[in-house]
Amino acid sequence: MATNVSVTQRNNESAERLIRRFIKKCKKERVIEEVRERMSYQPPSVKKREKRKRARRALEREQRKEQKTIRKYLGERD
Repeated sequence: MATNVSVTQRNNESAERLIRRFIKKCKKERVIEEVRERMSYQPPSVKKREKRKRARRALEREQRKEQKTIRKYLGERD
């Protein structure tokens, strides 16, 4: 992964806001995670296991979100 993350300052934008946008962009591009992964070797089996774990969590999160939407539509409380 060779992603160059860059942000340009907008009109009347403070430095803090610019840094915040840069950090968000880095998180979205998964730059930090990539660096952490490359710091130490992981066998392919561990990588696959972690990938399945992340996928399962994402699926569960989506299911909870759908259930919440259905309950809200039906007028039930959490």
